[in-house]
Amino acid sequence: MKPVMEKLWADISTKNSQIQISESFFVHLKEHGFKLDEYRTYSINQGPENVQMAWSIGGDGTFLETLSHVGAKEIPILGINTGRLGFLATLSPEEVSEALQHVLSNEYTIEDRCLVSVDAEIDLFHGKDFGLNEVGIMKTDSSSMIQIKTFLDGNYLNTYWADGIIVSTATGSTGYSLSVGGPLVIPTSDSFIVAPMSPHNLNVRPLIVSSDTVLKFEVSSRSQNFLISIDSRSRVIDSTISIEVKKAAFSGKIVKIPGDDFLQTLRNKLNWGLDVRN
Repeated sequence: MKPVMEKLWADISTKNSQIQISESFFVHLKEHGFKLDEYRTYSINQGPENVQMAWSIGGDGTFLETLSHVGAKEIPILGINTGRLGFLATLSPEEVSEALQHVLSNEYTIEDRCLVSVDAEIDLFHGKDFGLNEVGIMKTDSSSMIQIKTFLDGNYLNTYWADGIIVSTATGSTGYSLSVGGPLVIPTSDSFIVAPMSPHNLNVRPLIVSSDTVLKFEVSSRSQNFLISIDSRSRVIDSTISIEVKKAAFSGKIVKIPGDDFLQTLRNKLNWGLDVRN
């Protein structure tokens, strides 16, 4: 990551731009020899103020963390991938200078992405109850399945006997949902994927519903608790607590540089349609 940051600082220093850095990242950079005294910092709880764009430098996990900093401010996020696969942070370190030039020249678009939110009778995630990828409900022990009674807009759907269930956004269709057999969905689609994890039933398949659907889950578990997660945040709660999942009141904004295309990402990173005859 250090070469990427050095290149970015060098490029920005020649432009009339100002930077705010998260406090934790600021400390990390200073520990690695960066001289950053002239830059402002922001706390994770407050988020950045009066900024036009957020840059996420890392992998997809870093991108999701950046989204949690931005929250309802709907600040557009540009992702530079210094991690592994990179479906959200799609630009390579070698493209930093080019990306900065596009941004400063206003040569980019912003995609609106549906966010998912989770609600319960208790405060689950200290106000950060929204996510870009998915909400997960999972067992906490290593053996027993849980039973997940599921409702769509108040109408009973099914009781899943499974290790858990995922409610994924269209953006999250390339993540955890894909790993449990969910479909790929164009990320700008207004839809949720309901995908059970290791269901003990041959007739259960992933289901696509409108993102306007309100989903409710009631969980039964031998351990009397279960794990609830949203993107990279998780906690264990009592099984007497029901969970409501719905579209967040605000959206995620993702910056797209010319040439950054989802279908191309599928081909490059998932070998989509790879065929020796092509």
